[in-house]
Amino acid sequence: MQQKVFQLLVDNTSGVLSRIAGLFSRRGYNIESITAGVTADPRFTRITIVTSGDDDILEQIEKQVAKLIDVRDIKELKPDESVYRELALIKVRVKEQERQNIVAISDIFRANIIDVAADSLIIELIGNQSKIEAFIKLLAGYEILELARTGIAGLARGPEDVVYL
Repeated sequence: MQQKVFQLLVDNTSGVLSRIAGLFSRRGYNIESITAGVTADPRFTRITIVTSGDDDILEQIEKQVAKLIDVRDIKELKPDESVYRELALIKVRVKEQERQNIVAISDIFRANIIDVAADSLIIELIGNQSKIEAFIKLLAGYEILELARTGIAGLARGPEDVVYL
């Protein structure tokens, strides 16, 4: 099993995300992460999907998604030719004497403390998946109360693969 990141450029119409997710569901394919947002042109939405499977399954996914009527473009975002980012919000229970340790760890990872309560902190971290995983591992000695991750958003490097519609 290998993991691939696909970037789709789709019409910004109601139900497009549902139709794409439905295709994955009907075929029994797994979506590990999915992000979507409008592009600079409000007629289009950029969707980034992370999925896994063997070569044949991943090829089928790409071909079947490309056939959907709303899909204008699909391409694989290869790790060495792309930039990936993910946002994580992490709520950690902290005692007053532990607070400085969490702040120090956050500073090392260039994370931001975005909320402080009497017995918890909310930390915002942006980076690639391995950075976020490493940060979460360092928090193993603390109680993570809640964790929200956006999933990968990504773009291919350079101007060569830009699609103009």
